[in-house]
Amino acid sequence: MKIIICGAGQVGWQIARHLANENNDVTVVDHNADLVRRATDTLDVQGIVGFASYPDILARAGAVDADMIIAATHSDEVNMVTCQVAHSVFNIPRKIARLRAQSYLDTIYSDLYRRDHMPIDVVISPETEVAEAVLRRLETPAAFDTEFFLDGEVQMLGIALTDSCPVLNTPLRQLSDLFSTLSAIVVAIRREGSMFVPSSGDQLFTGDSCYIFVQKMDVERTLEVFGKTIKTQERIVIVGGGNVGFSVAKDLESKHSHIRAKVIEKNRSTAEYAAEVLEKTVVLHGDGLDSDILTESNIERADAIVAVTDDDKTNILVAVRAKSMGCPLAICLVNDPSMVMLLQDMGIDAYINPRATTVSSILRHIRHGRVLGVYSIGDAEGEVIEAQVLSTSTIAGQYIRDIDFPEGVRIAAVRKEKNIVKPSGSVRIEDGDQVVLFALSDDVREVERLLQVTIDFF
Repeated sequence: MKIIICGAGQVGWQIARHLANENNDVTVVDHNADLVRRATDTLDVQGIVGFASYPDILARAGAVDADMIIAATHSDEVNMVTCQVAHSVFNIPRKIARLRAQSYLDTIYSDLYRRDHMPIDVVISPETEVAEAVLRRLETPAAFDTEFFLDGEVQMLGIALTDSCPVLNTPLRQLSDLFSTLSAIVVAIRREGSMFVPSSGDQLFTGDSCYIFVQKMDVERTLEVFGKTIKTQERIVIVGGGNVGFSVAKDLESKHSHIRAKVIEKNRSTAEYAAEVLEKTVVLHGDGLDSDILTESNIERADAIVAVTDDDKTNILVAVRAKSMGCPLAICLVNDPSMVMLLQDMGIDAYINPRATTVSSILRHIRHGRVLGVYSIGDAEGEVIEAQVLSTSTIAGQYIRDIDFPEGVRIAAVRKEKNIVKPSGSVRIEDGDQVVLFALSDDVREVERLLQVTIDFF
């Protein structure tokens, strides 16, 4: 496929990396020459410097015969105009735009994106995606990272191990003997800053961060096995009443009526708007870093604090302060993936990376072939790939024990028709099966080769 990506920031770069690795013809457009140079120097893509909404720039990028355009610049309006030009001038078949402003996303204006109005095929809202990620974290508070696969039937849990974990110093092969009916499988461990895929003889130690895949019905039991208590969240304090915080509060009101939420917002007009629109949520005007405003929010009695301002450092400091004041669970928004390594040492329980969330969402919407989804782990340390096995794939017809996977790859789950199967060595992978694989970043390309995603990809 010939794909144009408008915007070479972190989101655009990550999408370009994925699509270029799949042998698509990718061109990146950005008015910042340094960002374009970074993309062309590190990826197998072409680059054009200029404003993406200009017809002559799109023409230079190859819009005349492009199959898809992804508008992911920092400006909603540029993204919208880019899609309009792509449709009206170049008749590009598929157009995806990232839009942030809530006014553009209101369902009463959904007709705006019809083909004869503003022709955008898929609208991606980072704030909405992040709000949903926050809700997932609140539903599984003991996990620092979580995501669903195979239509929600399999859940990934990121769990930090403490002294209370009953399976410490136990070889992984023994977990199957001890808990023979448990579907959980450990696919990756981060230890002392490095991530690796464990073998059956590896043990778990205090301080390890484990990525575990489990069928939805076994989530609570798995958390107990790994030393995590399960507690219902009823009182939530949200710091940041902007698009993300507002969306979280609104979703809590509509989907979780038993939860009582409070929002702390520094900007007066933003706080007033939130107070006016939100029906059950208490809105406080003040700085979330101020211990007095945290005390006013009864932070010591809250079940969780969710720090989602637009500043990483503020979010981290708010979370640390709230924990020191007695809040048992802290979740924060972190844009800079290099900071993720610091969070566990600071006592922060879970984080959301909006860029990774947005990238995963865009990739999920553009897949029309055998790769059904991609989820980025940590600071691009690894990826989870959900795919359907092709008859032409080298793994089709083989038992898992016979597949020559790299050391950094592990099958996390298999679905045969409607049944989820734990991926033991005796399971045979057949044409049409859906598989979830974890791969360290250096081994992703080999996974794509094994799956042969370039054949019938779209």
